[in-house]
Order: sequence, then structure tokens, then C-alpha cells
Amino acid sequence: MFTLVLHTHLPWLAHHGRWPVGEEWLYQSWATAYLPLTRVLRELAEEGRGHLLTLGMTPVVTAQLDDPYCLAGMQQWLSNWQLRALEATTVRDGGGAPETFNSPEALRAFGIHEHRQAGAALAEFAEHWQHGGSPVLRQLIGAGTIELLGGPLAHPFQPLLNPRLREFALREGLADAGARFAHTPGGIWAPECAYAPGMETGYAAAGVTHFMVDGPSLHGDTALGRPVGESDVVAFGRDLQVSYRVWSPKSGYPGHPAYRDFHTYDHLTGLKPARVTGRTVPSESKAPYEPERAAAAIDAHVADFVNTVRRRLISESERTGRPAHVVAAFDTELFGHWWHEGPEWLGRVLRALPAAGVQVGTLSDAIAGGFVGSPVELPPSSWGSGKDWQVWSGEQVADFVTLNAEVVDTALTTVDKVLAQDSAYPARDRVADQILREALLTVSSDWPFMVSKDTAAEYARYRAHLHAHATREIAGALASGRRDQAQKLAEGWNRADGLFGALDARRLPR
Repeated sequence: MFTLVLHTHLPWLAHHGRWPVGEEWLYQSWATAYLPLTRVLRELAEEGRGHLLTLGMTPVVTAQLDDPYCLAGMQQWLSNWQLRALEATTVRDGGGAPETFNSPEALRAFGIHEHRQAGAALAEFAEHWQHGGSPVLRQLIGAGTIELLGGPLAHPFQPLLNPRLREFALREGLADAGARFAHTPGGIWAPECAYAPGMETGYAAAGVTHFMVDGPSLHGDTALGRPVGESDVVAFGRDLQVSYRVWSPKSGYPGHPAYRDFHTYDHLTGLKPARVTGRTVPSESKAPYEPERAAAAIDAHVADFVNTVRRRLISESERTGRPAHVVAAFDTELFGHWWHEGPEWLGRVLRALPAAGVQVGTLSDAIAGGFVGSPVELPPSSWGSGKDWQVWSGEQVADFVTLNAEVVDTALTTVDKVLAQDSAYPARDRVADQILREALLTVSSDWPFMVSKDTAAEYARYRAHLHAHATREIAGALASGRRDQAQKLAEGWNRADGLFGALDARRLPR
């Protein structure tokens, strides 16, 4: 049996109180990954195909896909994309040599192709996305096309999080999914696939039946799901041999010379009209993108992937003496955002695998089908560098560990006092809600990740300390007896209540 697992997470650069800084990332992902991916899944469902893949949704992404500001911004972004494509069709001097992507002839041809793509995206958005992303996903979930994985609010690195806030974040994240999709997930994609011994107990208490880890957590023995410890919660491991065939830190299909290059822009129009051409070819010398050439590469990579999966299933079945299960897992944004041809490849693969005799199903299908082995004790782990916690707890980010502990302690202590005072009043306390919201945003795993990987590190530190300041400021006003001021501060910081708007401090474990 083969299971494809995707995790939607990229646009987590939403600014505090509104969505600017990361807007371009969000809209690019929305236009080039989420729109075409859901279209492909809908088309496959119309062909009578179901149980196609398992999709993890980070709550902050679903919040943005439902947010009215983001929906209006996406409409404008798509229209602007179409206008930029139209501009490319009129270029008379692109500034490049005849054989390069930014020659006038190449830009005009690409503009025609891109204008058609933008028009199709606008039509898709108008027909299916006007009321947000939740209805789109609800349809796929309800039809049995996909299995939904949930996760905790704000994507915290759970092993380093105070157990009370960890439990609260998980339960609120599952509740958020239930409210948006009319479906509470049984499985989760734990942020960063991070695990600490004993976390399965909390999962079981929250109603979680299965979760993802990286392959090395199971010492590469990923042919079956494994109950963790003495619980019934099943851990599924990513098969790196198969997953890395598509994308790895060093190689994978998207690097093929025929595919569109993600990094090379035409600075006149902001479009990406080059193909990869070669790994050592400088951007200014890359060749024009040719859709027909890319289509031929997709066919070859579909065939290669199907053969890879079949060989792996056969070898693992022979090794274990029973039918095997292969899990390939990726960030959703690989399919379209980073790899332009990814959605088309995915659609063809999901048709080709059954035709080759490979059973395709979800993680829940794997449990129901008996692809579960003996219990296992998992080590502290993640899917980050070294497969341990160093990206989030190493010397380079030691200040984040200290900051997070201090902010969480402040938040929990303050909220406990507020709830004790409000015990006679059953109504929600919006000030307490906002303190917990800010604390959860402070401890997002993205901030130390960005510092450890030196990707927008300054911005990451700014964001973490901004949310920490908000937590302290509101808590400080309460501590000094200035309830009215705390209320004003909470309202001022919370300019986007759609971001975890259902968060209720009264559900914080006592």
C-alpha cells in the first residue's frame, strides 16, 4: 500500500495583527499550489477516485485562506498576475540574448502562456474559493477524496513547550479544524515531526489516533505504522528512499533542466520565464521555459516514481514477510510553488499507481487495512537537521528557549489569576484569550528555524520578541490592576481575530 502525505505550512509570515509581510508568499502559494492542487484532486474525484492522499493543514494557513482580507488580496494578486502576463506579451526589448529567457521573443511567448494560466486561476478562484478555503477542503474531506491531518495552534515545537500549553494548543488546533471543516481530524502532522517520549499519552487523551514522524525515528523501518509505547497511538514514518526520489536536500525531480526555474525572475514583469537549464548555469544565461519540454519530463518522472514505489513495496514485503506500506511525505508547497509542474505530476502519479497495481490509500486506510506492526519506543526526534532538536534548541537559538519559557510562564500565571477571579462569570475573557494567543505566537517553531537556517533571521527575532512584548504588556497591565488598560491593549494587539478567533482561555488545563 502507498500513502502520499502533504503538509501545508509555508505562508507563516503573517504580520502581527494583519497579513502584510508574508502576503506575497501566501498569494504565490495559493495561486501556484493550493488552487491547482485542489483542482487536480477534484478532477480525480470526478473520475470516481477516492482516498487519494492525506493532507495536513496548519491552523494558521487555514485561518488565512478563510480571512476576508486575504481573500480580497488574493483576487487582486491574481488580477495583477494576469496584467503582468499581458505586459510580457508586449515586450520589445527584454534585454537578453536571443537564446535566453529574457529575449523579446521568449518573453512574448511566455506572456501568452502565462496569461492563459492566470486566466484559468482567476476562473478557479471565482468558482470555488470566494467563501474561503474551508468549503473547498470540506468538499474533498466529505467526498472521501482526502484524509485531513490537524495540528496544534501556531505550530509550536511541542517537545520544548510547557505541557499545559502543549495540551491546550493541540486541543484548540483540533477544535479549530472541527469548526472550519465540520470534521475533527483523528491524525495530526506534529509541527516539525517533533516528538518527545510520553507525548503519545497527550495525543491519546486529545483523541489523536495517529501522527507522523520522520523515517530515522523508526530507524528507517517505515514499512508499517507502529503503536508508540503502551498506547494505541500509531506513528507513521516517512520513507526517505521514496520521498527523496522526488525531493531531497541535494536532488530530486524539480531540478530537471526542463522544469521552470523557481529562483530566476524577469525583473520587468516579475514573472518566472526561465527553465532550470542546468545546475551550474547562471540566472542570466538560463534558457526560456518550454511547456512541451516540461511535459515530456513529467511523463518520465511519473514512470520513474511508480517504478520506485513498486520496487520499494516489493523489497519491504520480502524483508518483513508481510504486505508493506510506503509513506512519501512532502510540504504541500513543493507541488506548484517550488516545483511548477508538481500538481500535474501528482495527478498523473495518482492515476498511474493504481494502473500499475499499487494500492493507494490514506493513513487511516493503512490502520484499517492492518498495516500496523509491533509497538515501538520512539527517541526524541524531529525532521530537522540531525533529526534531533538542535535546530530549535541549539546554541544558536538558546535565547529563544529562554524567551519562550519566560513568556509562557508569564502567560500561564496571569491567565490562571484571571480565570480564578472570573470563576463566577461563565463568559469568555477576551484579555485572557489574547494573552494565550500572543504566547502561542511567540513560541512558533518557525522563528528559531529561520534563525538556525539563516533565512530572514532578523525578521524572525523581531516577530518572536514582538509577540513576547505583547504578552508582557497585557499581563503587566493586569498585574498592576489596570484592567481597562489591559482590555484596550488586548483589543489593539488583536487586529485579526480570524487568527485563532475561537481560542478560549477557559479551556486551558488547570
